[in-house]
Amino acid sequence: MSGNNCTAVTDFIILGLTDDPVLCVILFMIFLGVYVVTVVGNLSIIIVIRKSSQLQTPMYLFLSHLAFLDLGFSSFVTPLMLTSYVREITLISFGGCLAQLCFMSTFGSTECYLLAVMAYDRYVAICSPLLYSTNMSARVCTLLLITSYLGGCINSWTFIGCLLNRSFCGPNKINHFFCDYSPLLKISYSQDDLAEVLPAASAATLLMITVLVIVISYVYILFSVLTINSTKGRSKAFSTCTSHLTAVTLFYGSLTFIYAMPKSTYSTDQNKVVSIFYTVMIPMLNPLIYSLRNNEVKGALRKLLRRKI
Repeated sequence: MSGNNCTAVTDFIILGLTDDPVLCVILFMIFLGVYVVTVVGNLSIIIVIRKSSQLQTPMYLFLSHLAFLDLGFSSFVTPLMLTSYVREITLISFGGCLAQLCFMSTFGSTECYLLAVMAYDRYVAICSPLLYSTNMSARVCTLLLITSYLGGCINSWTFIGCLLNRSFCGPNKINHFFCDYSPLLKISYSQDDLAEVLPAASAATLLMITVLVIVISYVYILFSVLTINSTKGRSKAFSTCTSHLTAVTLFYGSLTFIYAMPKSTYSTDQNKVVSIFYTVMIPMLNPLIYSLRNNEVKGALRKLLRRKI
């Protein structure tokens, strides 16, 4: 929306990470390789889980959705970032910018809920193994997935709704490599501060709920594992959780730096670096974390490759 005495912005200029030509070439090659690995890795996870009969369990159902979210998350950021390295000026329309932010916040928020659901799944599997098939039935899994996606959409709509109520009629340069909420808020104008308070409250609520579920789940898992007498049994129980804990630590660690730390403690350049980590690097690392540490996934992948060959 625009004010009465100004012309509404129709396009934004993405400033990107750097304007150094040599560095642009280097970063283009690096992030192109990262994106290729991301696409291949996450698609492989999805295909292997869908095609393998031995992976038709709730844990791998959730993992396939995590791979889908990582693939979508990266695909809405990396291509635009790669474009900024080969073009002198990178333009994105107002609608395209809002669409990118909408999909990114939806995928990112849904991933938070999904990581909490995966923690709950591990809790049920380890603490109540005899009731696992009942407590994690197909109906329950579908309900958990729908709730995760719906929660992600609600959080995303909060961000988009606040931006649609602000005016964009001044500067149109976004000091970032994608349409993030904070840079857009800086170049917008409004008489009220609702756009600063409401999304922050929504994001904080999302993080508190999901972190609380993860922490409680792993506290119960820890106490349950410590009651196992055999070292082999404890090791097997912990091994099913290490990949998820690694993914949770990486994802929530970067989100905490971006959204929880005071803005005065870090610069815009530091913000960009951390944003690269959770938008580009983590979607590449997740399939590697879950496949390299999971013998069932590696075995299913080898079987599928042998069948194709």
